[in-house]
Amino acid sequence: MGSAQAAPAWVPALEDNWQWQLTGDLNTGYDVDVYDIDLFDTPRETIDALHAAGRRVVCYFSAGSAENWREDFSRFAEADKGNPLEDWEGERWLDTGSRNVRAIMQDRLKLAADKGCDGVEPDNLDGYQNENGLSLTPQSARDFEHFLAAAAHDLGLAIGLKNDTDNVAVMAETFDFAVNEECFQYEECDVYAAFTGLGKPVFTAEYEDRFLENTDGARDALCAASRAMKLHTLVLAWDLDDSVRFSCDETGAR
Repeated sequence: MGSAQAAPAWVPALEDNWQWQLTGDLNTGYDVDVYDIDLFDTPRETIDALHAAGRRVVCYFSAGSAENWREDFSRFAEADKGNPLEDWEGERWLDTGSRNVRAIMQDRLKLAADKGCDGVEPDNLDGYQNENGLSLTPQSARDFEHFLAAAAHDLGLAIGLKNDTDNVAVMAETFDFAVNEECFQYEECDVYAAFTGLGKPVFTAEYEDRFLENTDGARDALCAASRAMKLHTLVLAWDLDDSVRFSCDETGAR
């Protein structure tokens, strides 16, 4: 698996803008280039409708955790699962080196291709930065990321690197775009020059009240910095339910 020539049918452009919604009734009305939506909860018909409207679709799933509400949860062996994720009820870290875990993720990628997704956003790749109970390391994360990228590309899917800022520099060549949460809040955005320098877009989200409310011009400064760094930043509600949205690529909220 993973021939050197395998390539996705589409990759997002550096200038593409985006919408990210993972919960609630999906708002399909935004005039954006890329929609990032839940793989399991979104029917094929919705993806087809987004395509008909000229959008590209990235499908989200968790690659590094088992979520007990997902339809394939019963396939994970107890030995595959580590500690619970802090603040995320019903989720446990996964042994990303497990053959069973990788087979499940391969099938999730096939589901994405079958549904017509143009790309994927596999989440929770940075378990080694947490109390995971599985002895995960930065190297094991990179190995899993290479596996996911090769498997996605073999299916014609673009793939984004989610968070894992420690590995951004070494994985930028392998992934087609990046998705980050709160790199401005934690002053980590500089590493994404590794992506933008290759002409690959970086989609970021911030949640802090100071950005939502533009306290002392915080959002204005955020957006100025985002544009200077060629990032595409959304200010969103933590639940990613479209209840609040401000795009630094647009002149006004929502």
